[in-house]
Amino acid sequence: MTTASAVRGVFALADLERLSPQAFHDQVVARCEAGSRIGAMLVVGPREPCAVLLDDERGEVSLLAARVPEGEGYPSLTVELPSAQAFERELFEEHALMPEGHPWLKPLRRHAHLEPGGPSDDRHAFFRTDGDGIHEVAVGPVHAGIIEPGHFRFQCRGETVHHLEIELGYQRRGVLPRMVQSPAPHRIAVAESIAGDTAVGHALAYSSAIETLAGVEPPLCAQVLGGVALELERIANHLGDLGALAGDVGYQPGAAWFGKLRGDFLNLLLELSGNRFGRGLIRPGGVRSLPDAATRRAILARLDRASRDVQLVADIMFDAPSVLSRFERTGVVTHDIAEAIGLVGPAARAAGCDRDARRDHPHGVYRFAIIPVAHLLDGDVMARALVRRLEAQRSLTFVRDQISELQDAPPRTAMTGLRPAALSVGVVEGWRGEIVHVVVTDGQGELASYQVVDPSFHNWFGLAMALRGGQISDFPLCNKSFNLSYAGHDL
Repeated sequence: MTTASAVRGVFALADLERLSPQAFHDQVVARCEAGSRIGAMLVVGPREPCAVLLDDERGEVSLLAARVPEGEGYPSLTVELPSAQAFERELFEEHALMPEGHPWLKPLRRHAHLEPGGPSDDRHAFFRTDGDGIHEVAVGPVHAGIIEPGHFRFQCRGETVHHLEIELGYQRRGVLPRMVQSPAPHRIAVAESIAGDTAVGHALAYSSAIETLAGVEPPLCAQVLGGVALELERIANHLGDLGALAGDVGYQPGAAWFGKLRGDFLNLLLELSGNRFGRGLIRPGGVRSLPDAATRRAILARLDRASRDVQLVADIMFDAPSVLSRFERTGVVTHDIAEAIGLVGPAARAAGCDRDARRDHPHGVYRFAIIPVAHLLDGDVMARALVRRLEAQRSLTFVRDQISELQDAPPRTAMTGLRPAALSVGVVEGWRGEIVHVVVTDGQGELASYQVVDPSFHNWFGLAMALRGGQISDFPLCNKSFNLSYAGHDL
């Protein structure tokens, strides 16, 4: 097994050993029990599943692959590693690789009733709970607000939720084949569109993987500006979520002020990129352009004002008894559950999982500038809100420091051809959590396959667990405390 650090982040496909199905299962389980975790799963050839393993303590990326004979399956990883459940469902759905013994091989994104001639077996059925007083509540996929579609089915006894099943797949756009089929200059636009509120994060993950295959290092000034844009995206979304959480509990001052502050930081992204969501700034090899000295001074002045407002509004909201009484002990996900199901991002850190790709798998400017990781233990709505507050404040400090030191220089390094018959992995800590892009090239250096893992892919199951044993009336608040992406999951 090869580690990325030994080959500058590029894996030669010819050097990747294809294990037997049983050996693949045993080694993935053993590596995860020793401290690694699954960052992505894909196929590197016909009937050749591959697990991308992340070792956070060592900062290493490694691969394990298998060759599954035609007509056979491989022993399911999910029995020992619940965090593998969605990865294995995807492999079965997209590549007909059967994880034998998987406890519930329900389709991940496909809906039998929406596909002419599609299968209609027990795998497509919803889980049901029987007993006195049990009733079922179905919500969506069409919702009352202007939001993306997703179906939520609750099994309740009275107001208590015994089980929540989340069915997605209504936002499928064919992202992965489009990445392979699009001309190279168009792929960055596809990456920016994977999750509309995470354009910078996905653009950086794509660019990182492509730059690694090309052997290209962006200029330091571009790495700095990329980090600044990523943190501005994080701040804007965290503040927007705090405002939405305030609105969900009827605390309108917090909703209004945090909503206004979110707009302030989106406008800073507009200054840097020409787009309020940061589109058009990140390019393979660097950035499109750098702000001039006058623009940098103006941004610093606006950051100082915004920082004071963020501190003031957060202090007021988190001192309000009506807010605390609704946030505390609502939607708890314990540390053990968070680790078992593989949560990432603020949802994981709020449950005591000390992981952050900016520190554990640093790219770009994060190799030189450290942002302290904020993590708590309670795993409830309050903890998820507080992690957002802390991260926003620490990101503000980072952005001010980096903008102050930004120098004028060429913004991009010229790209070269991609290494043929190889694989690279881009890992970025987006505002929702860890983003992973995996690029595989063919013998001519063209894209042969592409895999994306948005943080929502890991965390939707966490939302289901947060409702278990809670009140159905807490669902809007719990849902907003995760604020996951339908499109980022569905691809």
